[in-house]
Amino acid sequence: MKEFETILFEEKENGVSILRLNRPKKLNALSIKLLEEFNEILDYLEWNFDCRVLIITGMGKGFSAGLDLNEFPHIRKAKSPEKYKHLQFLNMGDVIKTNFYAQKWIANTILKMRKIPQPIIAAVNGASAGGGFTIAMAADIRIASESARFNNAFIKIGVSGTDLGSSYFLPRLIGLSRASELLYTGRFMDAKEAEKIGFVSKVVPDDELMSAADEMAKSMLNKSPLGLRLTKEGINISIDAPSLESAILFENRNQVITGSTKDAPEGVLSFLEKREPSYKLR
Repeated sequence: MKEFETILFEEKENGVSILRLNRPKKLNALSIKLLEEFNEILDYLEWNFDCRVLIITGMGKGFSAGLDLNEFPHIRKAKSPEKYKHLQFLNMGDVIKTNFYAQKWIANTILKMRKIPQPIIAAVNGASAGGGFTIAMAADIRIASESARFNNAFIKIGVSGTDLGSSYFLPRLIGLSRASELLYTGRFMDAKEAEKIGFVSKVVPDDELMSAADEMAKSMLNKSPLGLRLTKEGINISIDAPSLESAILFENRNQVITGSTKDAPEGVLSFLEKREPSYKLR
């Protein structure tokens, strides 16, 4: 894998990969270049059968401060007309069209996070705001450092508080009432509160964050590779299933597929023999 300008990407031999957002001086704000590189890695992982678990974290003091508004100046045109006077040629139709394509491109990153087969662990260090907040939400599991803080920043910059999947993920994670409060107010939620309401799985000291995330990832490595992938697929489908019957039908399909591989007898034998299973990567 090539080197990136705004991301550090590490592929370990054991099947765990680590993606570090690497704009620490900007609190890992999501620039155009960072989003391009983030998407490139997600495209790579979609068909990567060696990577089994992905950890996402931020370099420096923060996870991500959200969208870098300085790189999307048309969004701020109305509030800073002098600074962005070079954009005055844009009429309202041009602004809407520009916003539409930019919005769709940015939001597609969140869809890709759910589409890749690897479970994603967000190791949240420091501030996780706006787009950084939704990246944490789109992960399968969240582990927070004691210094972690979360907020739905969109509502504070004159746009809707529902963006990049926030209105989808947050009510499912913490319930409608609590989610509504955060979406409407944009207030910060600290790590202690996030753990109390179930937004994060655990809170650990800052210097233990990556070891805790790595330990969590390793607990998945002794599972069937195909079973792990189909579990994520099953979660994605079932969370929106119109009925219990629909969810069970999809689960049945997954069990028939995985039960027909060599992993199933190996899993049973290793359990009965009280040893670690030996699965082959596929």
